[in-house]
Amino acid sequence: MGRKIALAFQTLGVVFGDVGTSPLYTFSVMFSKAPINGNEDVIGALSLVLYTLILIPLIKYVLVVLWANDDGEGGTFALYSLICRHAKVSLLPNQLPSDARISSFRLKVPSAELERSLKIKERLETSLTLKKLLLVLVLAGTSMVIADGVVTPAMSVMSAVGGLKVGVDAIEQDEVVMISVAFLVILFSVQKFGTSKVGLAVGPALFIWFCSLAGIGIYNLLKYDTSVLKAFNPVHIYLYFKRNSVKAWYALGGCLLCATGSEAMFADLCYFSVQSIQLTFVFLVLPCLLLGYLGQAAYLINNPSGEEQPFFYSIPGGMFWPIFLIANIAALIASRTMTTATFSCIKQSTALGCFPRLKIVHTSRKFMGQIYIPVINWFLLVVCLIVVCSISSINEIGNAYGIAELGVMMMTTILVTIVMLLIWQINIVIVLSFVIFFLGLELTFFSSVLWSVTDGSWIILVFAVIMFLIMYIWNYGSKLKYETEVKQKLSMDLMRELGCNLGTIRAPGIGLVYNELAKGVPAIFGHFLTTLPAIHSMIIFVCIKYVPVPMVPQSERFLFRRVCPKSYHIFRCIAR
Repeated sequence: MGRKIALAFQTLGVVFGDVGTSPLYTFSVMFSKAPINGNEDVIGALSLVLYTLILIPLIKYVLVVLWANDDGEGGTFALYSLICRHAKVSLLPNQLPSDARISSFRLKVPSAELERSLKIKERLETSLTLKKLLLVLVLAGTSMVIADGVVTPAMSVMSAVGGLKVGVDAIEQDEVVMISVAFLVILFSVQKFGTSKVGLAVGPALFIWFCSLAGIGIYNLLKYDTSVLKAFNPVHIYLYFKRNSVKAWYALGGCLLCATGSEAMFADLCYFSVQSIQLTFVFLVLPCLLLGYLGQAAYLINNPSGEEQPFFYSIPGGMFWPIFLIANIAALIASRTMTTATFSCIKQSTALGCFPRLKIVHTSRKFMGQIYIPVINWFLLVVCLIVVCSISSINEIGNAYGIAELGVMMMTTILVTIVMLLIWQINIVIVLSFVIFFLGLELTFFSSVLWSVTDGSWIILVFAVIMFLIMYIWNYGSKLKYETEVKQKLSMDLMRELGCNLGTIRAPGIGLVYNELAKGVPAIFGHFLTTLPAIHSMIIFVCIKYVPVPMVPQSERFLFRRVCPKSYHIFRCIAR
């Protein structure tokens, strides 16, 4: 129990920083698109925020999506890996029957009675178009996660530092940008210390932040107007759209920002457990967020002129600088959330042949999922600084934020739907209800943010497209390379002929020949036989093969097989 509590405490600093700092900017972005024209507008906007928080982070992610994990791994590639285990949909033709015998494979084959699951499985396995479409969806979602890893630090840090303009009148936006740049450099420099160390260090800071949110919210509710509690009645959403029509639709893009970080709960799952994330969100994070938004709305009812920075304006006078300091610490912590999620996605995409192999540093001996990728870390920093310096407006960055977040949300909805049909084998009515409701909701939000794509957020779209192309081309190249090696592999007849006629000398020792083939003799070995005067008395073809499981047990990582007749002393070692 003590370990679970400690793990839940660490989630504050790693998983919930993103969604936890959303009160810094959600209302300001919303009201920049649809200015306040009366108290009812504040109530309507608040109602939108409350139900967005309840529907997307709580119901969709905490109660449903978190359970679609791949043995503790989360994210779009984890969903793809899970689907690959239950249906042969991978485009890379290096699967072996022995893969299914790995103990962590834990395959649940659809039962014969469930005809629908079997039909879906057969359709996925036999249709090349569906295989490619599934891969495109996964790569699109992953590229959006990586884009999120760029825009999250920019948005969180700039919105927190922007509070200086409330406390110090002389501060200009250019100075806010420069301070943000300095903070971002510090942030990415400490990533190498690992999630567990940083999580323990920043967990208390995020706990203080959430308590501050709740405290300020309760204070403003009691001081200004408790009538904002009626925003829990969803009819105010309808009235808000009825009064503001198109402007309310524009405001949806800002409203979505309250749910940013939802995907991080799933993508960062490898660092923690489902229960630790669920407990922390339901009993601490969500109540504090709801109180924080209620307090801001209560303040705006009496002070509508504070709509530009409602969070900082609503802080009680004597508490401004302490809360400002806590907000900036929380923003720096929040910026790590999607960065760690990006590391997880890159690792998973590499395992499935969709990304170049990079140096991965494991930062914890207890949890395999806690990693750090130096190249990706510094790459994200460079792109993040470009975004901050080129898009200096919080509203424009907020729109880019919404595009990245919604892109991955929609991909997750589609992939979880496939998991429901193929693996969970849930009643079709429940599955259709899930996909129609949540995909429809997300498409509505997406239509709002796309309308403002010309405001500078196109940079994030371009970045996401570039990442998508890198992953797709790498996967296509890996497939072509493997198929070429398979076509060129040596036949057993040729091996026997070469062995009898060449008279190659066998020198004492073991020779290791690295290749990608999971079976057969690689063509390069024939080149060795015809050009080298001698080869080792024992030859081992070594193949490093990623299998669609989060971790292969130590005792099952190496698979040895004899390749040729016994007298040849040639073997294959597959490192999985």
